[in-house]
Amino acid sequence: MVALSLGIGTMIGWKRIVKTIGERIGKEHLTYAQGASSELVAAAMIGVNTQFGLPVSTTHVLSSAIAGSMVANRGIKNLNPQMVRNIALAWVLTLPVTMFLSGGLFLLFRAIL
Repeated sequence: MVALSLGIGTMIGWKRIVKTIGERIGKEHLTYAQGASSELVAAAMIGVNTQFGLPVSTTHVLSSAIAGSMVANRGIKNLNPQMVRNIALAWVLTLPVTMFLSGGLFLLFRAIL
């Protein structure tokens, strides 16, 4: 069910994802070489984490890999600081917010049922 939801969400919102990842992390457009190297690194990291049974966010891994390719291409000044700040804030808030929402829903469902 989760994979189906992610697939449908990506099919519907692909343009926003592509614009954010490919055009807004860095100050320049993502090149084919940067995209290919970022995808290879992301796939390798996801594979390694899977082998060790560690949870990993594909979005976090891929956006980090793209940021790394942007830095490798033109240095740290090639990153869009506001977008990097927004992504980092999302990373920091994801865990506590989902924990709070999940706990709240559990308490609600337990009270109802």
